[in-house]
Amino acid sequence: MSILDKVKIGSSVKVNLKLSKDRLNKEIIEDINISSFGTISDFRITDGKGIGVILKLSNGKKQWFFESEIDILDKNGNVVEKDINLINNDNMKPEIIKDIKYENKNTIIDLINPINFIKWLIVSFKDIF
Repeated sequence: MSILDKVKIGSSVKVNLKLSKDRLNKEIIEDINISSFGTISDFRITDGKGIGVILKLSNGKKQWFFESEIDILDKNGNVVEKDINLINNDNMKPEIIKDIKYENKNTIIDLINPINFIKWLIVSFKDIF
């Protein structure tokens, strides 16, 4: 069941800042810290296999989020529990691929190191598997 089955434009949701903090600018993070609630104003396809939402935050600004970065609220304002298997299908990936992390490299030596390239390649493609 996708997010489209659970909410519609105008539905209230809560932003999970822990999951989206790394890609948001400082101003949006401060706005979400003041109030993490928003209203869905539109839907967008994120990467060909997921749905993202554009939220109108409590201060009137609009920002898009991945489906996994928001918590859906019921009529009483309580968070609806997510089905993790629908959002994150990591159980099919080998354990070694799940644990590989890549940090951006800045020096020439790091950039031309073939091991760093292989790590980058695995991290880039692990969501496809």
